[in-house]
Amino acid sequence: MRGLWGGVLMGALLGAVAFTAQGAELPDLSERIEAFQQEQAEKGGSSLSQADRQAVKEAMRQIRQSLPDPGLAVGSRAPDFTLPNAYGEPVSLSDQLAQGPVVLTFYRGAWCPYCNLELRALKESLPAFRDQGAQVVAVSPQKPGKSLEQVKEDGFPFEILSDLENRVMRDYNLFFRVPEGMVRVYREEMGLDLADYNGDGRYVLPVPATFVIDRDGIIRAAFAKVDYKQRMEPAAILEALRNLPGR
Repeated sequence: MRGLWGGVLMGALLGAVAFTAQGAELPDLSERIEAFQQEQAEKGGSSLSQADRQAVKEAMRQIRQSLPDPGLAVGSRAPDFTLPNAYGEPVSLSDQLAQGPVVLTFYRGAWCPYCNLELRALKESLPAFRDQGAQVVAVSPQKPGKSLEQVKEDGFPFEILSDLENRVMRDYNLFFRVPEGMVRVYREEMGLDLADYNGDGRYVLPVPATFVIDRDGIIRAAFAKVDYKQRMEPAAILEALRNLPGR
């Protein structure tokens, strides 16, 4: 599944950078997403039937209905957690916060091209984030082995954690069970079985989201959209880090 998108993603990764007021070069994630979508359209777009499109539309309606306001509010305390990383080692949010602010991002899995664009943009932005004393932590529902494949292929220099019991996704108000119609379209039309990534019977996902958390564990910026094509821009993350209290 990842190889299917590889060439298209690389095309989207070329260029598409933004400059902050201080001159730091950061990826323009929305531009890369638009480039990816354009390349898909030029290749013929979606091959889904009208019935499949309707099934996906209905599934999205159900997700929006179950999560009308996903994520946690700015100013709330970020729930602590301990999850296995790509190597099966436990990593806790509190330990990461002891080292500095954390950019916590939730993504759907290695199979998702939009998630891969986002993670690669975060990788490129990491030096600018580290200049602010911050680090990135990513969470998905997929098994550690799938995360390890990502780490080896893309060289991600930050922790990628697996929420195997759905607890953290629930605590951050992002969890949903994938509607049956969407599960069927994924499996029959796209050749994707989420259970191959998440484990048997785990047809679950998070709403993609990003939280900027200060050292005291308080959420200072948040972005969570049911529309999985929308993600927080690295420039917005950097701005939030620069504006953290006490800096």
